[in-house]
Amino acid sequence: MRKLLVVTLVGALLGAALPGAALAGGRGYGGYSGGHGGYYGGHGGWWLPGAIIGGLALGAAALVTAPFWALSARPVYAPPVAYAPPPAYAVPPMYAPSPTYAAPPPTYPPAPSYAPPQAATVQREIIYSNGRHVLEGDGVRQPWRWVWVPSASPPPPPPPSPVP
Repeated sequence: MRKLLVVTLVGALLGAALPGAALAGGRGYGGYSGGHGGYYGGHGGWWLPGAIIGGLALGAAALVTAPFWALSARPVYAPPVAYAPPPAYAVPPMYAPSPTYAAPPPTYPPAPSYAPPQAATVQREIIYSNGRHVLEGDGVRQPWRWVWVPSASPPPPPPPSPVP
């Protein structure tokens, strides 16, 4: 029964809050007159009378239904009367640390010492019949460089021997 009453009142309030064409002065929504060039209607336009009547109706409905709402209200949360202290916990007994057992550190034999590596033998000369290529530099302080060294010219042929 109470729900039906509330739904009916809400519907009536919504109907009263929405202005109709009669409240707008018979000129349709907004009071626009197509032939007279603009809006008019004065005193707040089409919505002011509906807002006043709707506000009055809503206030009246709230005033009438207030006792029903007040009597049907149930407490959602009731705070406790007294708080209990938090539970006390016993301190755990202290134990001595357990002994640690570990293997002795491993001993390693000393690293063998090796003779420093010898510089790799590099072929520094390539010989041809008319000369040779010589590799200069060490590749560290001076860059490698091949140099062509021509061979000495052969001695001239011996003079022809006289024919007797």
